[in-house]
Amino acid sequence: MSKLTKKQKKIAEMMEGFNQPVANAIDAITKLQEVAKEVSKFNETVECHMALGIDVKHADQQVRSTTVLPAGLGKTVRVCVIAKGVKATEAKEAGADEAGAEEVIDKIAGGWFEFDTLIATPDCMGMLGKLGRVLGPKGLMPNPKTGTVTLDVAKAVKDAKAGKVEFRADKQGMIHVPIGKVQFTSDDLLKNYFTLADAVLRAKPSTSKGVYLKSVYLTTTMGPSIKLDNKNVATEVKENLQ
Repeated sequence: MSKLTKKQKKIAEMMEGFNQPVANAIDAITKLQEVAKEVSKFNETVECHMALGIDVKHADQQVRSTTVLPAGLGKTVRVCVIAKGVKATEAKEAGADEAGAEEVIDKIAGGWFEFDTLIATPDCMGMLGKLGRVLGPKGLMPNPKTGTVTLDVAKAVKDAKAGKVEFRADKQGMIHVPIGKVQFTSDDLLKNYFTLADAVLRAKPSTSKGVYLKSVYLTTTMGPSIKLDNKNVATEVKENLQ
């Protein structure tokens, strides 16, 4: 067995007593921030990982949606909009970093990917078809389910800039979503977490039976993870989002 590094030993000492599920999210977030402050040299991302009681093989048990985190993500989100005429102008006025139709599509086809979110109006989706093979694997293809195919491009741009995140269950029924930075206030991280948890709970498929939230973990980029009491999540959300 390899020896623990000094950093690993420090983390193990600080995490003593946190090897059991934690009832309150505030306790988990506070501890993660405390550990990161002591052992990390950069502003780590705080992440939420959820295992859902769904069977992703069935189309009616897919979980995919979005929510806007009230405190944002602590980073600048670059938004590109595929739209024509007035809609392209609306997108630029709302803060889009790039907006246009054929000329922007040609840039992307040429290897340009200087954006984090791609939004398109319905009439322009046909033009994006040829880019499916490059946009799909990167998770950038606009989709009506995530609000990135819309005529209200101004709202879509503002939501993306404000901290809109997408959550989607993978093949194992897992959801992985960032909820902010460790240097956020604990209150801001809590608001983001409860907003995400609420959205995931609301996205429960009607055909899903048994326990929906099988496990919930909060962690940081390079730090430890803390398991929450999944039975208490819904209660905490209700109490804090009233």
